[in-house]
Parts: sequence; structure tokens; C-alpha cells
Amino acid sequence: MAGKIDAEVVIGGKVYTLSGYESEEYLQKVASYLNAKLSELESDEGYKRLPADLQSVLMQINLADDYFKLQKQVSLLKEQSRAKEKDLYDIKHELVSAQIKLEKSEKSLKQALEDNNENARKLIRLETELQSLKGGSKTE
Repeated sequence: MAGKIDAEVVIGGKVYTLSGYESEEYLQKVASYLNAKLSELESDEGYKRLPADLQSVLMQINLADDYFKLQKQVSLLKEQSRAKEKDLYDIKHELVSAQIKLEKSEKSLKQALEDNNENARKLIRLETELQSLKGGSKTE
């Protein structure tokens, strides 16, 4: 397991040291996300007039809102994935059934061709016998 990482980041214009087991790049990404959220909220004049504690709570509410929306999106994507896996399973099942039918049809066709060839040989043999019978009765 990788060791703990310390990274200096800037959040809201202040420098903080974040520690964690993630990469420094990841910790910078977290700080960047927080700065984007702060910028979004600070663009609202009403937010700027709130006391610092209410600004903090509003920021936390916005982060929780993002979290729950993403959680719902992940849940929907998982549901779609399960539905697609089921569809894929059904299609594979249909394919196997079609392959079995095809194999049976090919076997039946092969047997029919063999029977046809056998019948053709019988027909030739019978025609030959008939010809020889006709030919033998003319000489008598």
C-alpha cells in the first residue's frame, strides 16, 4: 500500500495541506472542484451577504446535493447496465437456440440428400432392370 501523501493546495485563496493515500494529482483535483463550487456560489450576491457559518452550510448542502445526484446517476447507470446484460444474455440464448435449429436443419438436409441420392441410385437400377427386361422380351 502506498504511503500517506501530503499536498499543498489552495482553496478559497488560502493554502491548506491535504493528507491522504491518494495521489497528489487527485488531492489537487479535489481542491479544484471545491474552488469551482466556491466560485459558483460566490457569483450569487445573496451568498456574499450571508454570514460565514451560513456560507459554509450552504457549501456543504451544495456538495451533498452533488453527491446524491451523482449517486442517483450511478444507480441508474448500474440499472441500465444490468438491463443490457440481461438483453445480451437473452440474445445469446436466442443465438444458441438458432444454432441448434440450424444444426438440426443441416442434419435433416444432409439426410434428405443422402436419401435422394439413394433413391436416384434405386431409380437408375430399376430403369436398368426395366430396360433389360424390355430388351430380353424383344428377343424371344
